[in-house]
Amino acid sequence: MATKWARVRHIGPDLRLEAETGSGHRLILDTLAGGGGPGPSELLLVAQAGCTAMDVASILAKKRQPVTSYEVEVTGVARDEPHPHVYTRIDVVHRVTGPAVEEAAVRRAIELSATKYCTVTGQLASGVAEIHHRYVIRRGEGDEATIEGEVVVTGPGESPDALGQRAAGSAA
Repeated sequence: MATKWARVRHIGPDLRLEAETGSGHRLILDTLAGGGGPGPSELLLVAQAGCTAMDVASILAKKRQPVTSYEVEVTGVARDEPHPHVYTRIDVVHRVTGPAVEEAAVRRAIELSATKYCTVTGQLASGVAEIHHRYVIRRGEGDEATIEGEVVVTGPGESPDALGQRAAGSAA
């Protein structure tokens, strides 16, 4: 089973964060008001677009389709209330340009990405992840100055209106 990781560190001002990935990349996250980088929920849309674009571009190349330009636009509609502001609909539009690109090849490439290959689509569409929310507090040096614990487990398949309630109910 593959394990990937990301780490986010608060760098300020306000809510500006620096993210680092296991593959060694860094990027800045921020709020809309801060303007220093994309917000976390925007990155979900970027991940969706990037994942399916890599799949489709690869499949079209293997099918020897003469693509001269390709882009993916992802639009997400998030509910306003209540929190969390989860996406209730995500639209993915693939724009493919080429003098002799076959429609059937494009349709099949998108279908394969959406139903078989794209990890982000699978994650967002399935809700299968079990997410353990833990903490580590360090109050100095040494093991005795460290406090750790698990707060709640959310998922899989939970309603966004009742996150963690199912697990809390079974523990009671």
